[in-house]
Amino acid sequence: MNVVILQGVLSSAPVLRSLASGSVVVSLELTTVVDTGTASVPVAWFDPPKEVVWGPGDEVCVLGTVRRRFFRSGGVTQSRTEVVATQIVAAAHRRQVQRLLQRAASRLGSQSDGALRSV
Repeated sequence: MNVVILQGVLSSAPVLRSLASGSVVVSLELTTVVDTGTASVPVAWFDPPKEVVWGPGDEVCVLGTVRRRFFRSGGVTQSRTEVVATQIVAAAHRRQVQRLLQRAASRLGSQSDGALRSV
C-alpha cells in the first residue's frame, strides 16, 4: 500500500514545467514538522486540474504516493525520491481537507483486507 498524506508549508514558489510528452508538472518543496524538527519533501504534481495559486509560506495538504525515479545527468545515474501528488488543497479550506482525508481513508480501505476500514 502506497498512500501519503502531507501537511506543511511551501518553502519556495511552485515551478511549472512542460514536458516533451505534452504533460505539465508542478514541482513543490514542502516543509513538514517531524519529531526531530522539520523535513523538506519534494512533491511533483502531474497535469494539475487547475492553476496553482499558492506561494512560499502557504500551508497545503497533499494526497499522493511515494516514488523513486532514476535519471541520467552529466553522464551519471542519479535518483530522486518524491511524493507524486494526486490532490493538493490549501490547508485553510477545511472542507476540502476533510474530503482529501476521506479519499485517503477510502483508498486505504479498498486496498486492505478490511482491517483498516475504521480509519
